[in-house]
Amino acid sequence: MRTTPRRALITGAIVLASSIAVPMSQASAAAACATPWSASAVYVKDNVSSQNGHNYTAKWWTQNESPATNSSQWAVWIDNGVCGGGTTPPTTPPTTPPTTPPTTPPTTPPTTPPATGDKWVVGYFAEWGVYGRGYHVKNIDTSGSASKLTHILYAFANTTGGRCSIGDSYADYEKAYTAAESVDGVADTWDQPLRGSFNQLRKLKKKYPGLKVIYSVGGWTWSGGFTQAAANPGAFAESCYNLVEDPRWADVFDGIDIDWEYPNACGLSCDASGPAAYANVISALRTRFGSNNLITSAISADGSNGGKLDVADYAAGIAKLDKVFPMTYDYFGAFSAQGPTAPHSPLTSYNGIPQAGFNSDAAIQKLKSKGVPAAKILLGIGFYGRGWTGVTQAAPGGSATGAAPGTYEAGIEDYKVLKTKCPATGTVGGTAYAFCGGNWWGYDTPSTIAGKLTYAKNQGLGGAFFWELSGDTANGELITAIKSNL
Repeated sequence: MRTTPRRALITGAIVLASSIAVPMSQASAAAACATPWSASAVYVKDNVSSQNGHNYTAKWWTQNESPATNSSQWAVWIDNGVCGGGTTPPTTPPTTPPTTPPTTPPTTPPTTPPATGDKWVVGYFAEWGVYGRGYHVKNIDTSGSASKLTHILYAFANTTGGRCSIGDSYADYEKAYTAAESVDGVADTWDQPLRGSFNQLRKLKKKYPGLKVIYSVGGWTWSGGFTQAAANPGAFAESCYNLVEDPRWADVFDGIDIDWEYPNACGLSCDASGPAAYANVISALRTRFGSNNLITSAISADGSNGGKLDVADYAAGIAKLDKVFPMTYDYFGAFSAQGPTAPHSPLTSYNGIPQAGFNSDAAIQKLKSKGVPAAKILLGIGFYGRGWTGVTQAAPGGSATGAAPGTYEAGIEDYKVLKTKCPATGTVGGTAYAFCGGNWWGYDTPSTIAGKLTYAKNQGLGGAFFWELSGDTANGELITAIKSNL
């Protein structure tokens, strides 16, 4: 999956895995057989079903996962033993996925991470947005987004020299805010110990006590330092801990997010640290940060055979994470200047898609096949579009002459602009596209987000995350669509 320099600093993403106590009661050999398991039925925690003369109890939400082959220690079903004669109905009938998210034990149990309860709604706040975009922490509040978020990813910290370091000290903790710009209406003073976005986030958390903030490290532009980090994971973890837990802002951050683009593969630069490097880095971070801090990670969403998800041992690393954020956007764009036109964030494949495996569902299914629990995975959504110019065909698959004009970068535009500048004219692969004046754009709308969140619920995913807050409308149309459909 390709990302450009602006998205470099763009992405990130997150991860929280909570452990839940699972009833382990065993049915006696004489127990009657429950209603036979059905591949099409949906089962939730404590539902009982039978297969091949055994009763099984579901530990969490599941569909089409055979009890007979999914009843190991960390699998979805508990084998209650041999059954026979009669039928015992399920303790609760199969139903639709619950509002409380299913949580699953990881393939390799990490140090117990903190529990959250509800599904996550995670949004990126880009540190550079306080400049040209004029988007500040206060806007998260005034747009209504703060009340809908569970977590904010603050992007990004740097990785130069294989160590975590501040990305932009002025934006982060030096910039003075006026009363009008400040979350609580109180101006910064020249001598206060912490200013900038960090102090504004502190004020936002005071107003919304349940809100968590995670410091995201790396991104497209600053992933090069991970190669050195992989050579000494312990030293890297120590530097990251010292950054996140700096006494000046330790109360602001609830953990760290690793946005490495990409382990043992190429992004802006290429990494050859080997398949185990990602898991080694995450393991060192978990050891240093312990169980009381969140550790998440934005990762590739390349669902193709032999692609980025297959060249590193992601599953072993994800086992130590709270949540993981496959970046299910930026699959296609004007980095291929001549086209073919294609939406950058398709949910599913479709006839004519330029590359097999480049869609959200392919990435989700690949992660699940590697043993990653569905409840650890968040679905990624872009609050922006990618587009081409010189296009004559309204349908996807047309040729182009280059990148469409964009406010900040050619080929990229915020949803808040596109919704009126070039309204959607069709849908394909579960996302929207728009054709206007020779320009072709692919982006998500409230309607397509509703469809994506239905998919996320049906898959038992742990929530959704998005890049990034400033791309939404002033009244938070897109985050409202996420929250109301999750």
